[in-house]
Amino acid sequence: MEMKKINAGKLRAIGYDQRERLLRVEFDDGTAIDYSNVGYEVWRKFSTTGSAWSYYRDNIEEEFAGRRGRVQPKGPSQALKDLFKAPDEDENA
Repeated sequence: MEMKKINAGKLRAIGYDQRERLLRVEFDDGTAIDYSNVGYEVWRKFSTTGSAWSYYRDNIEEEFAGRRGRVQPKGPSQALKDLFKAPDEDENA
């Protein structure tokens, strides 16, 4: 899943897997929440709004089931692997 870096309230990155309908939200404290069954239209609005924090609080946080986890920091070697991987490698992982 490709993550979009943002700086809105406590949000630091957001990403969406359209096939799985999975929305990932990463926070400034290193936590992440994966929300299941999120439609593309919600993602589109969330990823393009000028007030992502407000949109998250009003339309996602209480509306969808979420699973909390931790953001895994990427080391330099993993970042390089991600940069130079083949486009279809994510689908097979």
